[in-house]
Amino acid sequence: MSRAGRTKARAPLLAAIVLGLAFVLVVVLRTPWDVLPEPPGGGSPVDPTGGLAPEDVERAESLAAALRPASLISLALSLTASGVLALTPLGARLVQFVGRPFGGRRTAQVLLGTAALVVVGRLVTLPFSAYGEMIRHRFGLSTRSWGLWVRDVLVSTGISALLTAVAVMSFLWLIRRAPRTWWAWSAATAAAFVVVGSFLYPLVIEPAFNRFESLPAGQLRTDLLDLAEENGTPVEDVLVSDASRRTTALNAYVSGFGSTRRIVVYDTVIERLPDDQIESIVAHELGHVATDDVLTGTLMGAIGAAAGVSALCWVLGSSRMLRRAGVESPADPRVIPLVLFLAAVGTLLSTPAQNLVSRHVEARADVRALDLTADPDAFIGMQRSLAATNLSDPDPPAAWHWFFGSHPTVSQRVTMARDWQRLAGP
Repeated sequence: MSRAGRTKARAPLLAAIVLGLAFVLVVVLRTPWDVLPEPPGGGSPVDPTGGLAPEDVERAESLAAALRPASLISLALSLTASGVLALTPLGARLVQFVGRPFGGRRTAQVLLGTAALVVVGRLVTLPFSAYGEMIRHRFGLSTRSWGLWVRDVLVSTGISALLTAVAVMSFLWLIRRAPRTWWAWSAATAAAFVVVGSFLYPLVIEPAFNRFESLPAGQLRTDLLDLAEENGTPVEDVLVSDASRRTTALNAYVSGFGSTRRIVVYDTVIERLPDDQIESIVAHELGHVATDDVLTGTLMGAIGAAAGVSALCWVLGSSRMLRRAGVESPADPRVIPLVLFLAAVGTLLSTPAQNLVSRHVEARADVRALDLTADPDAFIGMQRSLAATNLSDPDPPAAWHWFFGSHPTVSQRVTMARDWQRLAGP
């Protein structure tokens, strides 16, 4: 290969490195590494139970013991199945097979091949999903009928297949349309998908699984709207989600941007928590808005996606890798299994870094909630109510929490609230 050819082949790798460094820079500058100064005399002692009742701790640990092995096996099987389809001719043959009834047309192979691969991946892990649902039923965490569970599986699989097919179709179209610069256009398109998806999710995906009604006029609605005004982020509405059709878990969130922003509260929260704890959980969600966490997360996601796709394009430039997958070129529809496998590996490898950032961002939102409400007792009560109802392990294994934990543990959150209280004084 000529020097110019080698430079061209390395361009996606160089772009991935530059974008990766940009991602690290954004993470370093935008992640709140220290959300509270240390109180005089040192931090409050950490209670590994988070102050939960012994029976609640026992149930949470029992649930985790039942689900964690199944989750790991499901993850391993999913990755193994994807790898087998990607690194042997099996995946390429599947893509060809599903397109054959349509004359083997390229579009049919891409759309139906992608959908088939998504469905196969779902079927591999379906027994473990069913097992998890059964365990959640046994512990009273899930209220879904099996009919509703099947409906949710079908809808989520259909949405995943559709979105993945659109992304893959765009990717392969760019390879054919811009054979020299396709990797750059693909990286830019991936970043654009992240940004557009962030805006469309509350408008398109949320309504596919839940129904929403405005919280009736009353003191709670007034207090929540006033809280949003005080936070400097007025909202369009306060909505109640019919989450109880599926779960007993407690949650709330703020979704949308600008004129579409709304507070969403699970109906289980309205039914079970006192108003001061509801205000505390909403204040936490408003804290994310005040510090532009969604926009920052979207920026990180866009840069990370562009870096990941650039690295993917570099790997696809390896003729050895393509031959192993039974593919002639990156533009060949039979490359789809390899693309999906590499994307899955990249996602898995980036999980600890994403969750590290997430835990610090969530801790900052906790501090914002305390600043807004000035009610640490309500905050602590809310965290314990959430942990007891959602059966959250207050003290999970360190390795598990490092890799999979997207939020601080209840023990950490209660300790932080005590530190905030000591700093705030009497």
